[in-house]
Amino acid sequence: MASQDWVEKDFYAILGVSKDASDADIKKAYRKMARKYHPDTNSGDETAERKFKDITEANSVLSNAEDRQQYDAIRAMGSGARFSAGGHGSGGQTNGGFEDVFSNLFGGGGGHRGAQGAPDFSDLFGGGGSGGGFGGFGQQTPRKGADRTASTSISFSGSINGTTIGLREGNGEVIDVRIPAGIKDGQSVRVRGKGSPGAAGAGDLIVKVSVKPHAVFIREDNNIRIHAPVTFAEAALGGQIEVPTLSGESVKMKVPAGSASGRTLRLKGRGVKTSKATGDMLVTLDVVVPQNLSKEAKAAVEAFAEATKEESPRDSLMARATL
Repeated sequence: MASQDWVEKDFYAILGVSKDASDADIKKAYRKMARKYHPDTNSGDETAERKFKDITEANSVLSNAEDRQQYDAIRAMGSGARFSAGGHGSGGQTNGGFEDVFSNLFGGGGGHRGAQGAPDFSDLFGGGGSGGGFGGFGQQTPRKGADRTASTSISFSGSINGTTIGLREGNGEVIDVRIPAGIKDGQSVRVRGKGSPGAAGAGDLIVKVSVKPHAVFIREDNNIRIHAPVTFAEAALGGQIEVPTLSGESVKMKVPAGSASGRTLRLKGRGVKTSKATGDMLVTLDVVVPQNLSKEAKAAVEAFAEATKEESPRDSLMARATL
């Protein structure tokens, strides 16, 4: 970014944060505004497209500690740097701005440039060493550009099997982001070389991934939990039931006799598969009480109640409730 742009643009105002905003405040504000003005949700809206480009540019500078420090220093100098240094661009017009300031300081060569194309203040304040005083002009090691951040939402299936999504830049360019199989909600993917430009190459793009919930499968680390309804007879007498799996096929599993509602059974190797591990499937049994009984079924239940009337599942409850 040209240093004149840094003078003219108030990145804090663009993101709606104060000049002493924390990194977390800046990140939160950027994410909120990026969701609002993203081109994918404002197709054909040129105003939203320009706004998205501005907030992306502002976040790129303010989210990088070194760039933010340089930006604050340049802004503090204000209009004092807005003058013509006598150089001429196309059409014979004079090129003013900070480019001219640093051309004069460095004998017309423009000085060293930091991330985002901004002037590198370490040249002015002590060179490339760790000191912060006015120690002369040292050589600054070229730096990579700043990393950029983005966020995306993928389906549950995409998180299990892996997928590729396209992120559209403000200029229309689409960046393909490969999401590896087994990624968890909240994890990030790094895309090399798609960050901000720099003297030693572009930085990276860090994409935070959110995973949409599934109607049946619940992820717990690398394990997958499902709730399987069973009848009273299946729970009391035992039997076999079919349950769905991540692969799309169903498998049979044994329900032990006397299984209570809430009991969890384990299917080995039927969970999430990653490059490092494979989880299991946890099947929690939910005993379903019938809502409408036929005469025969009601008679059978009444017969069962009569046969077990001496048993009470609440005996231990009464004993433990004594004060």
